[in-house]
Amino acid sequence: MLEIRNLVKSFDGVQAVQDVTISLSPGRITSLIGPNGAGKTTLFNVVTGFLSPDSGTATYGSVSLLGLSPWRVTRLGVSRTFQNLRLFRRLTAVENVLLGIQNQQGERVTNALFRFSTSNHEHTQNVEKAEKLLQFVGLEDHAHALADNLSYGQQKLLSIACCLATEPRLLLLDEPVAGVQPAMIEKIEAVLKQLVREQEKTVFLIEHDIDFVLRVSDHVIVMDEGKKVVEGMPAAIRDNSEILEAYLS
Repeated sequence: MLEIRNLVKSFDGVQAVQDVTISLSPGRITSLIGPNGAGKTTLFNVVTGFLSPDSGTATYGSVSLLGLSPWRVTRLGVSRTFQNLRLFRRLTAVENVLLGIQNQQGERVTNALFRFSTSNHEHTQNVEKAEKLLQFVGLEDHAHALADNLSYGQQKLLSIACCLATEPRLLLLDEPVAGVQPAMIEKIEAVLKQLVREQEKTVFLIEHDIDFVLRVSDHVIVMDEGKKVVEGMPAAIRDNSEILEAYLS
């Protein structure tokens, strides 16, 4: 699904990502953990086109992701969330999701200038799609609430719905439960498991909540100081006291 080989990224001579190699299997949840500054988000930014690497490769299927703009990466079927969520806070939840739907007729110049009846039909279909995605993440009762008026946990769910609007096969989630109340963490966990088990999505996530990671993950990768330190099944990470103390305390 995603193959990262010998990836290197430096900032002012400091290697934020050092010769990292990661292989993601489809239909699984893989978690990337480690202390702040370990290079986790930098890795995500390189893979999704927000940063250019110094060297190495990243391929999605048989397609190289490196050198592609973020929107092209998204069109290939890779979508992501951010730590700062990047929602349009003065738009409603359903409007935020609508913005993620790809290849809308209004994106084309002629359809933007001249209104066609097919555009109205497409818009109705897109609204229905957006509402179904909000229902999937449990926000159907908040479809017409401003994003700014949602709780932080609800905003996290909304950001996932926005990702799903692009119809991805691979989702990269940056701290999906950070700062979220326990009840909402359970909802997010259920959504992610359903995405993988019922919709055959693949999830690659960064998270500091080790309890959540151990419950939700099929595979765990530990990074520190830009390097991949160790990887394995959640049980192996849980039973390694040195890893837990060094990287997650």
